Amino acid sequence: MTGSTIDEHRYLVRSEWTGNRGAGTSGYRDYDRSVTLRVDGKDPIAASADRPFRGDRAKWNPEDLLLAALSECHLLSYLHACVVAGVTVIEYTDEASGVMVLDGHGGGAFREVVLHPRVVVAEASMIAAAEAAHAQANAWCFIANSVNFPVRHEAAVSAAR
Repeated sequence: MTGSTIDEHRYLVRSEWTGNRGAGTSGYRDYDRSVTLRVDGKDPIAASADRPFRGDRAKWNPEDLLLAALSECHLLSYLHACVVAGVTVIEYTDEASGVMVLDGHGGGAFREVVLHPRVVVAEASMIAAAEAAHAQANAWCFIANSVNFPVRHEAAVSAAR
């Protein structure tokens, strides 16, 4: 296409199953769901399945990681949207929640994720623009744009002074 550029970014994560108890996958209860996730130059992540799926509750699971990716992507997109809008963010926290529904055949899917950002901005005059910046952040978030379920946000914005 003339006049158009495609900007691609490639990512690589190595997943290593570390849960062989000596008999491999000889039976459903005979192996551990432990996994180590690695990206060059970063600390490894000890992961597992979620507890209901015979995993280790103390380790990150794919569902946790998906929520974390959505929450962090919105946060980073939101901070950029606020800079563009002239809003000074002082604090930002989020408690993301998601609903996954099992299909009864061994699979399932997330039905939705709701982000609950709590934002503090420098001035009360910035609150309206800070609230509007969530819609822009949602449009810019690469991860939210990559999933096939709704990612909503129920934000609260207040002023430091």
